[in-house]
Amino acid sequence: MHVAHLSLTDFRSYATVDLGMEPGVTAFVGPNGMGKTNLVEALGYVATQASHRVANDGPLVRQGAARAIVRSSVVRDERRALIELEINPGRANRARLNRAPVSRPRDVVGLLRTVLFAPEDLAMVKGDPSERRRFLDDLLVARTPRFAGVRADYDRVLKQRGALLRTAAQARRGRGRSTRRAESDAAFAEAGAGDPLSTLEVWDAHLATHGAELLAARLELVETLRPLVAASYASLAPDSAPAGLEYRGTLPAGIGSDRAELAERLRAGLLEVRASELERGVTLVGPHRDDLFLGLGELPARGYASHGESWSFALALRLAAYDLLRADGGDPVLILDDVFAELDNRRRRRLAEMVAPAEQVLITAAVPDDVPAELAGGRFDVTEGGVVARVR
Repeated sequence: MHVAHLSLTDFRSYATVDLGMEPGVTAFVGPNGMGKTNLVEALGYVATQASHRVANDGPLVRQGAARAIVRSSVVRDERRALIELEINPGRANRARLNRAPVSRPRDVVGLLRTVLFAPEDLAMVKGDPSERRRFLDDLLVARTPRFAGVRADYDRVLKQRGALLRTAAQARRGRGRSTRRAESDAAFAEAGAGDPLSTLEVWDAHLATHGAELLAARLELVETLRPLVAASYASLAPDSAPAGLEYRGTLPAGIGSDRAELAERLRAGLLEVRASELERGVTLVGPHRDDLFLGLGELPARGYASHGESWSFALALRLAAYDLLRADGGDPVLILDDVFAELDNRRRRRLAEMVAPAEQVLITAAVPDDVPAELAGGRFDVTEGGVVARVR
């Protein structure tokens, strides 16, 4: 798989840009702030329909424009597909495949597969559990696009169930302890529900069903990733303690990945914390509260890893994802956004050797010297005036 063409209209800093690319290595070189990352962010958006830099689509549209358009021509197994995304902040986005509209933008997810490493990925090691959950879920979607729907269904149920709990909690706090149950009932009725407990049981069932599907997939993914991460980390940091992964959730450790059993465990867990949920107004059990533990030897990477070890661990996670997607069939496009400037010479050389065999590698760098000699290839100079291909 490789990207043969990228064009942007009103995306980030670009009014228009039109680039042809080839397999192998392509570097985008230019001073910081000129828009190098915007180019690879656009490709990441085509692959996942999300930005690795911001949580919503608003900043992706050039100031003063109403919408942005990203077009990418992708070649896979000698077949070419043209993917077009229209980004409409505050409104529904639109997608076209080979110039024909598709019913839902997420229907084109998976046609382009990328693995993107960027400075923001340090948050997977140093940041909150949400960063590690996102890593797992994005990889699930990249491998099996239908999980975009599973994740969306779970998020929808979680939001609606949370709204009922918050309404009940606010009513309880507003009227005092003596009338908490009565006000909880009224709150649920106001939200369009009947009996509050029976209504909550309906949402429990939905959450357990969708949550079990998501949780089982995560557990299976972690088992598959564990040896790949360990091997990648050992290659990048051979003198460090071994890297390990462990899924830690709101359900007891050691559970299997049987969907029916997980759904039953989730329902039982929700019943156990129902009083606390009605008091606090939040859902306390489910995969939205889980974490992926990253360890170096016996210690957690978060809080104990050095800066270099943290970079190496984040890289190892992405390289493991790349190896997994490649094993599924077809090399994904590997994107390294401003990575080499942060690495010492030894890690830089090791990373270059590891990624050089990829079918297509896209690199951003502030100066030409940040691109290792092992990754020589095509080059675009990115300046305030635009993006210009340099003749080899």
